[in-house]
Amino acid sequence: MTIYPAIDIKGGRCVRLAQGRVEAETVYAENPVEVAVQFKAAGSTWIHVVDLDGAFTGEPQNLAVVQAIASLGMKVQLGGGLRTRGTIERAFGFGVSRVVIGTRAVDADNFVGDAVQAFGEKIAVGLDAKNGIVAVKGWVASSGMSSLEAARRMEALGVHTIIHTDIGTDGMLTGPNFSAQKAMLRAGRFRVIASGGVSRREDAIELAKLAQGHANLDGVIVGKALYEKRVDLPDLLAIARESIARDA
Repeated sequence: MTIYPAIDIKGGRCVRLAQGRVEAETVYAENPVEVAVQFKAAGSTWIHVVDLDGAFTGEPQNLAVVQAIASLGMKVQLGGGLRTRGTIERAFGFGVSRVVIGTRAVDADNFVGDAVQAFGEKIAVGLDAKNGIVAVKGWVASSGMSSLEAARRMEALGVHTIIHTDIGTDGMLTGPNFSAQKAMLRAGRFRVIASGGVSRREDAIELAKLAQGHANLDGVIVGKALYEKRVDLPDLLAIARESIARDA
């Protein structure tokens, strides 16, 4: 199981939005690169970056910051505004290791299929669900499609990795929606990266146990709990390593 510490960028700063609401923004750092340096020093090899400006406008707005983060040597998983082949290619050109297609994934099968054909496992699809229904355009609109149905469609298109965010728990520090994540893990053979709600080390332990029974649980994204110092990144990384050792 991989721990993906998260950096959400808005206006060039590191922020978190409770349940994706712009009016519920908390600024945690003026310089996201400095945060990434701390994550690397803690031992993280991956980092999950969301260009929130890109998610709301439909075009990445913070690629220079992303490039600076990628130059640190960690693998960057980037989402937010990646809705054209050109923007995906630009992201890879800036050093990104994996891109996350969100909004366009639920209404443009051909786009997803072409992206997977061109870039293979470097393409992931982000399914952000509220009450089991996928939300799009920075979580401000509903697609009307269930997350499980959407995931199966993505798998049929060749997608290997689904990032499944439960909006109801995201940024709320109330614990993950384990039932929703379990349902997603059972929906197909694709890898699942769980996101939303991790608030204490016990949540990571529970997810590590879940990974033992579901080999397709790739990892978990952790954001606000790190910034609020509810969890310790080296500790989470140790939990993940122990999980991998048990599976070996």
